[in-house]
Order: sequence, then C-alpha cells, then structure tokens
Amino acid sequence: MINVGVVGASGYTGLELVKMLVSHSGFKLTYLATTQGDTMIEQLHPSLVDVISMPVEKADIQSVVKSCELVFLALPHKTSMGFAKELLDKGVKVVDLSADYRLELDTYEEHYCEHEDKAHLNEAVYALIEYYREDLKTAKLAAGPGCYPTATLLGILPFIPYLDTSAPLFIDAKSGVSGAGKKLTKMTSFVNMNENIFAYNPLKHRHEPEIAEKIEKIHGVKLNVNFVPHLIPVTRGELVSVYATLKKDIDPIEVLKKQYANDPFIRIRETPVDIKSTSGTHFCDIFATKNGNALFVSSAIDNLLRGASSQALVAANLMCGYDEGMGIPTIAYMP
Repeated sequence: MINVGVVGASGYTGLELVKMLVSHSGFKLTYLATTQGDTMIEQLHPSLVDVISMPVEKADIQSVVKSCELVFLALPHKTSMGFAKELLDKGVKVVDLSADYRLELDTYEEHYCEHEDKAHLNEAVYALIEYYREDLKTAKLAAGPGCYPTATLLGILPFIPYLDTSAPLFIDAKSGVSGAGKKLTKMTSFVNMNENIFAYNPLKHRHEPEIAEKIEKIHGVKLNVNFVPHLIPVTRGELVSVYATLKKDIDPIEVLKKQYANDPFIRIRETPVDIKSTSGTHFCDIFATKNGNALFVSSAIDNLLRGASSQALVAANLMCGYDEGMGIPTIAYMP
C-alpha cells in the first residue's frame, strides 16, 4: 500500500478523490487537509458519514512529508505551486489538479500570474492519459488538464492530421454548475441558473490557450482556436462540440476507432453522445460525423471525474506502477 493524501479536501474535486481513495486497493488515505483544517471529513461532507471518519488538518508541508508518498493538490492556481515546489524537493510525488503546471511558462504567465516554481515546471507531465500514458509512468509531477480541454482534446486530436489548418476551429462547450466550484456567486445562484443557459468568457476563456498549446505540442500544428463555454442548469456533466474543416475525405468513426483501439476509457459512439451516460464515470464518449468537408465532433465527460479527479487518480496509478483502471468508477449515474 502507498500512503497518499489530499490537500484541498473541502471542494467537489477533493470529495471525489476521497470517495475513490476510500476503497482503492493500492492507496491508503493517510492525510487530509484544507487551508483552515480543524474539522472532520464527514463534517465537511455529510455524505461521507459512516463511510469514513478522518481528521482534516490545516495544510502543512512537513505533515504531508511525514504522512504521504504521493499527494493530490486540489487547490486553486498559485496556491498549488506554493505547496508543490517544496513537496517535490522533499521527494513526495505530486498530482496537481490546478492550472499551475499544465501550461508552458509564457502561456501560463500571460493568462494567470507570475509562476513561482519555474524549476519544476519542465518536469511536469500533462495528465491527458491517452496521449501521455508512458511519460506518466516515470513522472514525479502530474499536471491535470482542465475539464474543457480534456473533452475537447480527446475529441479533436485524432482528426488534426486531416484538417485544413488554415480554417478556424470552433468549440462550443457546455458544463454543469459543479465546474464552477462550491463558492456561491450571482452567476451560479439557483435563481440565475434554473431554466437558463448562457455563455461566459466567450473567446477569452483560459482554457482556449491550453487547447491550442496542446494541439501544437502533440501534432506540431498551430490552429486558430475559438472557444465558447456555457453553463447549463445541471449539477455535473460536460458536452463539447467541435466544428472543423477537413482537407481530405475520411470516415470519422473509423478514425476514432483506430486512434483509441487500445484505450479502455474511451467509448466511440455511433450516435450523438449525452452527458448522463458518462456521469459518475471516467469514460469519455465521442461521436463524429461530416457533411462534405465540414467535420462535427462531440464528446461527453463527467467534469468532476474525467475532467478532474478520476483523471488525477489514473495519473497516480500510473506513477505508482498500478493498472490505470484501479479504483476508477465505470458505472454511470442512471437514470
């Protein structure tokens, strides 16, 4: 058993990590922390009463080092790298769910803030599992992709070699409200969200440069990426639709099947995907079709799991020599 901890246990992604780690056969949950501490995990999350009883401490570097061989950081950007750099120097493996290690330095500082851990930035492995699986097996630091980039990249990456790269890429993305976190805002209040849908930060969202950067890193192609996210009145789930222009004739479903033939958590669908079928799971469902040279790709994930916590757990499994599917949820919340 490998001792692991979760720093940032009060949020939705922290809760999802705890739920999976409680029954994980290779990891022992030995440390839970928040920035305030002084509570119990079942007080933070009443749904865990009679499931797990464990103190939640105020986050402390030395306590993590004493308790853990690997730690999940479910913290906001900037806060996360402050913990990660010291933990890495002390030999603790880190899986970071924030944006702090997922981008190149220039991209990060343009869209977030000055980076405080440039020394470890180049060591980070982007934890988009299907494209960085082998790199993660030897990684000390895994950087979790954003939820929207996860769904978008898994859908569009197989098609990049067949695209007219002079044409813009348009991404229409819709996410449940849990993606905005637990903090209540005017935008996420019930009165505003109920029976409503709206775009936010269109063409200016921070996930747009992440998508463009990873397409270029994986395929060596620069694309004009246009990303528009929407909030929809559901708790969890994410549906991403990508519109692109083909330069050659292909069978979209066959392209997907060939790309993901050996990837157990990618499901290629013959009909358009929906969020309910992936809710509560690590699966990414993908559908694609074309009309002449117009390509439509649609992917669905659980934003809290495949878009954050279960993807982080798969990265940890690989980093520790376990099967990637160990402890990973596969049964959807249906109906």
